[in-house]
Amino acid sequence: MIDQDSYKLITMVWIVLCLLGYIVLKTVNLRPLAWAVVVCLAVFGFFVTWFHRVPDRVAAGNGNEVTSVADGKVVIVQKAYEGEHLMRDCIQVSVYMDFFDVHANFWPITGEITYYKYHPGHYFLAFQPKASEKNEHSSTCISSEYGDVFFKQIAGTFARRIICYSTVGETETKGEQCGIIKFGSRIDMFLPLDCEVKVKVGDKVRACESVIAVL
Repeated sequence: MIDQDSYKLITMVWIVLCLLGYIVLKTVNLRPLAWAVVVCLAVFGFFVTWFHRVPDRVAAGNGNEVTSVADGKVVIVQKAYEGEHLMRDCIQVSVYMDFFDVHANFWPITGEITYYKYHPGHYFLAFQPKASEKNEHSSTCISSEYGDVFFKQIAGTFARRIICYSTVGETETKGEQCGIIKFGSRIDMFLPLDCEVKVKVGDKVRACESVIAVL
């Protein structure tokens, strides 16, 4: 399935690529070269379409198990102070997404959205520590019967659009899509100190299917 908010972008990309391909075929006399360029344009178009995929997945674990918001590589597992909303020490788990990871994001636990805020900002490399505070990002807190899970969708150097479906007061279900970050980015998750962390730095995780921690 393709992300519902990405159809317009994908259509525009294909229109531009088709026009470029037409121009190349009409103006380049060396036919092998012209067709090689057209093939490259088509491959790029298929990559853009594939990038915005939303896989059909089943959330792992029970109600108190927090699953990953995103696919990618765990780059941070540490104690950190969350100073935007929770105002307390937490366990921070950060997942970095490269170009080839699924960039659709999914609710990590079932609960009520109690906080949401969008922050404009810079576009530093997403794996850098300062990206968490200085880059464009959105912040969401979802409160479950087992505790609060606070997470940030963080833009990277090439990620220029964050889509988040958070609405304060709404109840969301673990494993359903909560948004998408386009072209390279990071997720920071802040969990209660007494949670049992199930991942370590270097682990590859999959949204919905990988358990990050048990509350």
